[in-house]
Amino acid sequence: MSRSASAYSAFAALLTSAGQSLSPAELHGVLVGRTCAGAGFAVEPWLQAASELLDCPPEERLRQALAGLQGMLKSELEAGELSLVLLLPDDETPLAERATALGQWCQGFLAGFGLTARRGELSREAREVLEDLAAIARIEESLEESEDAENDYMEVTEYLRVAPLLLLNECAGLPAAPAATPPSVH
Repeated sequence: MSRSASAYSAFAALLTSAGQSLSPAELHGVLVGRTCAGAGFAVEPWLQAASELLDCPPEERLRQALAGLQGMLKSELEAGELSLVLLLPDDETPLAERATALGQWCQGFLAGFGLTARRGELSREAREVLEDLAAIARIEESLEESEDAENDYMEVTEYLRVAPLLLLNECAGLPAAPAATPPSVH
């Protein structure tokens, strides 16, 4: 089981035990979206945003896990990683469930990005990334299990591991992947 999948399962259990119906993918999307918009890595503002998202302050175990998730993202981005580790279900999960989580991650990203104050206009490339994320957020749950559908899912996942880094570089001023512009997914 990958780090992402085991973290996904752990967060799903924590959220469920806290009486929350929010998906771990959406939660992670919000965190990454805020960060890419320039919210920075301070833990307290993230915990405040998570409290608003959850409609209540998180209990201590969940609070620690949220802080740990912020720390993992900070380490990943400050280490100059060329892609993000997305908090998604493992590959053994049915494709329809994984696709739903992918859509939830994008919804969370867009919410986190949109609710974070930033300066200036976005470049054409950055706007295209946001448009792509909005299109992926509307992913259909009725995907049939097939090799082509699995390949499409993997391509979209790879895109999402790189594309937000353009926004991070533009809005937060942190180093992004050296590639000029991520490929468009339309």
